[in-house]
Amino acid sequence: ERKRMTTVHEVPDGLRTAVGSRWVAMIKGAPDGLIDLADKIWLAAGPQEFNGNLRSSIREMNENLANEGRRVLGVALRLLPELPADEDVEDLEEELTLLGMVTMVDPPRPEVPDAVRACRRAGVRPVMITGDHPLTAKRIATDVGIADNSRVVTGVELNEMDDEELTAIVPDVSVYARVSPEHKLRIVAALQDQGEVVAMTGDGVNDAPALRKADIGVAMGITGTDVSNEAGGMVPPHDNFATNVKAVREGRTIYDNIRKFIKYTMTSNSGEIYTMLLAPLFGLPLPLTAIQILWINLVTDGLPGLALSFEPSEKNVMDREPYAPNENIFGRGMARHILWVGLLMGLVSLLSGLFYYNADNVAWQTMIFTVLTLSQMGQAMSVRSDRESLFTLGLRSNRPLLGAVLVTLALQLLVIYWG
Repeated sequence: ERKRMTTVHEVPDGLRTAVGSRWVAMIKGAPDGLIDLADKIWLAAGPQEFNGNLRSSIREMNENLANEGRRVLGVALRLLPELPADEDVEDLEEELTLLGMVTMVDPPRPEVPDAVRACRRAGVRPVMITGDHPLTAKRIATDVGIADNSRVVTGVELNEMDDEELTAIVPDVSVYARVSPEHKLRIVAALQDQGEVVAMTGDGVNDAPALRKADIGVAMGITGTDVSNEAGGMVPPHDNFATNVKAVREGRTIYDNIRKFIKYTMTSNSGEIYTMLLAPLFGLPLPLTAIQILWINLVTDGLPGLALSFEPSEKNVMDREPYAPNENIFGRGMARHILWVGLLMGLVSLLSGLFYYNADNVAWQTMIFTVLTLSQMGQAMSVRSDRESLFTLGLRSNRPLLGAVLVTLALQLLVIYWG
């Protein structure tokens, strides 16, 4: 909250005469605050009166350095004739002499701009929340592609906003500077009030409340504190923003594969149900025996279904908007697919069996059993993508699934000709 720190030191004996004091208070912190607190400045000739022109020059220098993306730290001192009797730091931070400023460059990792662009393509909006100077934050955010407009909201502005005003501006603001832990918590809450799913990254104690409040808190595995690691829901081993993008890709792939498994299994089961229900309408007796149904459920549903979990990410997985978090798992046409494809599988199986039944062939049940099994293998290969055909994907792009289909076919032939 103060953006500065003050410590008191005893001057070594050999320097007391030159310094003119036994004790000295050293202050470091944000230059903005120290410039306002100081009434002197240390120049080559010694301490000088910190007049208006000098203040303006130092402020301009601070802004120029911040515009270059540098972090700037101000340093000041105050000579104390005796050790302070109390610990009221506010009394120590008066009548200061500004010594100068120290600049540091903390350049973003080279892979961050590409990761930010990947986020934007995926419909994920990166937001920078930092304690740095607004100009520093804006420059870095612009360099990495986060800043999508010229507005930077500071902690001072946030203090003047109520929760409703903050909720109204968060969709349009991507950079927040000079913020406190309370501000981070409010920003996360405001984004959630807008219906956003929020992932918060942080490594310090001051990030812990926001990490806990976010839908998923991403703590830093290397530089993160114990508090932030406990508050976060995920602790990646690398302190790298690009890791978050990879996690999004992996999460989308897992979700897609779960849907593919459900689509395959439910469609196969609906095909079996249609086969059993519609058989009397075709004048057929019981089309499948209990052991045949058990075989289909254990072998044709099991092996290919498990192999679908190894399906690699689709090409456009990071080039689409995220799905609504409250979306039904059977949404986007899955329920319709389960019904009509299952019906098609059941009808094809029954018609093939009907042909052999009318020809007085005793193998008519085996035909239904085999056609239904083979159609499920085709279904397993077809559900791999909603957008690309099997010929585009290639048979060998999911070797476990190809192996599962071949093993199932071999087992089916074994059951027919040897069972």
